[in-house]
Amino acid sequence: MKSGERPKLVRGLRQDSRRFRLLVIVVGFFLVSLTFVVISKPDAILFNLNGKLPVDQAPTSILIKQKVNSPPATSRKTSTDALPGGDPRVVDDEADVRPKGTKGEEEESRVLSEPDPTSGMTEHTPNKDGSGRKSDEETLGGGGDGEGKRKEGEERGHAAEKHKVTLPTVSNYTIHDTEDTENGKQDDGSSDLQGSKPLCDFSNFRANVCEMRGDVRVHPNATSIMFMEPAGSRRDELWKIKPYPRKGDEFCLSHITELTVKSSKVAPECTRYHDVPAVIFSLTGYTGNLFHDFTDVMVPLFTTASEFNGEVQFLITDMALWWTIKYQTVLQKLSKYPVIDFSKDDQVHCFKHVIVGLHAYMEFTIDSSKAPHNYSMVDFNRFMRGAYSLGRDTVTVLGEYPKVKPRLLIIKRHRTRMFLNLDEIIAMAEDLGFEVVIDEANVSSDISKFARLVNTVDVMMGVHGAGLTNCVFLPQNATLIQIVPWGGLEWVSRTDFGNPAELMGLHYKQYSIGVDESSLTEQYPRDHEIFKNPIAFHKHGFDFIRQTFMDKQNVKLDCKRFRPILLEALDNLNP
Repeated sequence: MKSGERPKLVRGLRQDSRRFRLLVIVVGFFLVSLTFVVISKPDAILFNLNGKLPVDQAPTSILIKQKVNSPPATSRKTSTDALPGGDPRVVDDEADVRPKGTKGEEEESRVLSEPDPTSGMTEHTPNKDGSGRKSDEETLGGGGDGEGKRKEGEERGHAAEKHKVTLPTVSNYTIHDTEDTENGKQDDGSSDLQGSKPLCDFSNFRANVCEMRGDVRVHPNATSIMFMEPAGSRRDELWKIKPYPRKGDEFCLSHITELTVKSSKVAPECTRYHDVPAVIFSLTGYTGNLFHDFTDVMVPLFTTASEFNGEVQFLITDMALWWTIKYQTVLQKLSKYPVIDFSKDDQVHCFKHVIVGLHAYMEFTIDSSKAPHNYSMVDFNRFMRGAYSLGRDTVTVLGEYPKVKPRLLIIKRHRTRMFLNLDEIIAMAEDLGFEVVIDEANVSSDISKFARLVNTVDVMMGVHGAGLTNCVFLPQNATLIQIVPWGGLEWVSRTDFGNPAELMGLHYKQYSIGVDESSLTEQYPRDHEIFKNPIAFHKHGFDFIRQTFMDKQNVKLDCKRFRPILLEALDNLNP
């Protein structure tokens, strides 16, 4: 090697070394930044990545799935979760929702045929009878058999076996060594009794709930809740529960922390005592989508915790800090105490009353015949207006203020299921005497700001979508109008928003578009089977339904045909 070439080689090696070090630094910085973003879970990221579970993998309605697999009870694999607009699978209004089943046959079974509206309601009845929660003096325990209240003289072994038979119809949960104890007072001095009730009630088709009174110790590090058996007790129970109300949805629950609830005579010493009850629930699931925020958490949490008037401690597994910040107004209304992050707590918490899981019934609905204290959706609507200090409890009667026009809110969409003739719709509504307000019900928008807007209107309308969830802020006697896209989605739309709206004390109108109002006519010939028999296409599974009838369809309202709907809404405002 020549003398001049050696320095050049050395310089080249040094330059390569510098480049390599620079590359390592850049890559390292990127990985650190990415780690920080993932851990911190900002709203912008988590609307597409809800904790651990992508919204786009949320299945369709639990009721739809129930009907599809109803013949063999044990064949029900997963619940369905809202169509991309407003049903149980109502993912965020503008989110891309693509259910991705783990098995091809599972995708094929997601058929959107109309199920029996009572499916799942009479089959499994939660323990809400004389042994429910009517007063502090009554026996509480959240237990119950698979069919309702057990007869006192029924043999325990037979009851436990009966309980196991019902479980496969709705969940993959199993109960191990469940045996009830004889009646007797708890040794904590409390006047309440656990009695002979099991610690958990797995009879509800939608949610499992455990409830204990006495000496209860919550040990987050061990993901366990222990009920300390009183002297002389022969109780021997061990339950596994995932505290998120999507029972039977294996994909969703696979991301939820499993807790162990058991009776015991030995447990760690208490390190922190509480004088208030505890409610333990999860936030991962499908949260991050407005509809699921309410149907999976807000409504069930209200149903479970409102009876305590703020004197209750929340412990959250699978914590989503961004979610608690977003809905802190509601959480602070339900509980006076800061939430405890279950996964980051190393204390042994001692309570006299603990509820694990949330009471949930149908989608976005409270079954007042089964709910504690007969809470209803009217109560929930009133609660939401109060939580956000909304001024209007009821609509303004026409003519009461001559210069004030009735207000109509049209929820605007900008990616799918858009109104193609919005200006024409606005002109028609104004011609009828409405003051029209246009806004986007974006899940990332300020909840309190949009709540105040919704509360000022008398009528709210929009195409089937998660934005219709904001009807919880409407004043009593207001009208919700849901536009149903072409595709045989009438029953799902009514289940997700129609029934809840009416149960909240609202007027509800459902308008199904005709073929000529659908943009699908630009994609398929008019004699295509998709127009002749859209229900037949449901057999292709939910992914096809989502892509065809949701993601690729917009609406051009026939204003002449739609006009009577708005006239009926006006008539609802007459004295």
